[in-house]
Amino acid sequence: MTSERLRTLTSWNAEWKGLRVAVLGLSVTGFSVADTLTELGADVLVVTEKADEEYARLLPVIGARLWTGSLESVPADLVEFAPEVVVASPGFAPRHPLISWAQENDIALWGDVELAWRVRDKVVRADGAPADWILITGTNGKTTTTRLTATMLVAGGLRAAPVGNIGTPVLDAVRDPEGFDALVVELSSHQLWYLGLQDSPDPLSPHAAVCLNLADDHLEWHGSFDEYRAAKAHVYDNTRVACVYNKADAATQAMVEDAEVVEGARAIGFDLGVPGPSDLGVVEGIVVDRAFLEDRHKSALELTTVEELASLGLAAPHIVANILAAAALARSLDVAPTAIREALRGFRLDPHRIEVVARHEGVTWVDDSKATNPHAAASSLAAYPGAVWVVGGLLKGVDISELVAGRGATAKAAIVIGLDRAAVVAAFERHAPTVPVFEVDADETEVVMAQVVELAAGVARDGDVVLLAPAAASFDQFASYADRGRRFAAAVRDRIGTEDPGDHDAAAAGPDDAPRPDDLGDAEDRG
Repeated sequence: MTSERLRTLTSWNAEWKGLRVAVLGLSVTGFSVADTLTELGADVLVVTEKADEEYARLLPVIGARLWTGSLESVPADLVEFAPEVVVASPGFAPRHPLISWAQENDIALWGDVELAWRVRDKVVRADGAPADWILITGTNGKTTTTRLTATMLVAGGLRAAPVGNIGTPVLDAVRDPEGFDALVVELSSHQLWYLGLQDSPDPLSPHAAVCLNLADDHLEWHGSFDEYRAAKAHVYDNTRVACVYNKADAATQAMVEDAEVVEGARAIGFDLGVPGPSDLGVVEGIVVDRAFLEDRHKSALELTTVEELASLGLAAPHIVANILAAAALARSLDVAPTAIREALRGFRLDPHRIEVVARHEGVTWVDDSKATNPHAAASSLAAYPGAVWVVGGLLKGVDISELVAGRGATAKAAIVIGLDRAAVVAAFERHAPTVPVFEVDADETEVVMAQVVELAAGVARDGDVVLLAPAAASFDQFASYADRGRRFAAAVRDRIGTEDPGDHDAAAAGPDDAPRPDDLGDAEDRG
């Protein structure tokens, strides 16, 4: 009877009362799940290794129970509870003992995004329909593209919000009493793995979706690159209008070709080259749309120019690619080209994303601490060829050799950080032996960046760039990529004697910025 009942739970107004649900993880995502389910009348048990004091205090107030302790094996309390559904926070990997237990016992296993889709009709638009969903994933560029897309939609007159892995749980958005016309949902590979388990008569069906790019990352979570790719590909499942893909990344095109979509959905390509009749691209410095117009075989619509983007600090090649992807998604919802151009004029990149923190004596210091994997770092190095490269940290099971042999070989010098520097140093010795390599041997967090800046200052000359693009996560030495970036910027200011401009990245340093293995679990570029 349980499976039959679950198939009826595809609306906020369905009969959720008394449903036994175990929620795994208690942080931002986990609490949003528990809060939603108790509001629906479900019987909720939250299981987590440790609980934030505020969330632990709130759970009994909302009507949920809490169990804390080791999760190396399945707690007896969870077995006794006999959940009909387990809703897991994205930090729980497929081989986690609790996930294996749920699957072995045929217990329905959902992620927070599936739950949000099932109850998306709590608040509807004037036409009686819930908000359209736009899904965004990729190894890199997700957050920038999500913010760009939401900004463009708002400029086009739509009530829209960036949600999901970007920080605001999608469950909070679907319960917002004001409602939305569109939700721009950033999805990690972890969340997409859970979406791949959907067994519902009404599976998630987005208006439009994009996978920006694909490269090795989070292999320790998925187990292999093939599993990682398979998870990412779920972003296109059941897309209704536009499957946006990167023409420069064959893997994303293959995902679209293989996807099961709603009849009539179009494949929309983007890259930095001249676009075809269903693409967005660049023609002689003009960013154009040849996909969403009547006479797309003979004409194109101007969105902006590379020169204008350069004046806004948005002309790095990978940022232009993100802009093209976001514009394609916005155009799929009929946002006018003029609104897209206006949105770009007011847009600013997140802190720690190719952010110039200082220019002094001809040397430019750039913080791209958010480049937490080799693919992201390669984009940064392409934007700043010949830079003094600050690299290293927690590699997350990824081999850095290809990056070093390619973009890294053009660096003026490499300054290697991280507790385990051996793999990075060895990669330079083997693949880029002519690049001078300096190791930062300080282990104390407070000292690392001071030593980085001292070494970089000794190498950099007039016209050079010092680029923090670690190609690795930060958790071996820092609280987060934002902490790493702030400390780098502070050390630069200390060195050159300028004033601290203030903590302008509070949003980047919020609760989702710290590692949360029982919740988002993906804060370092978030999958």
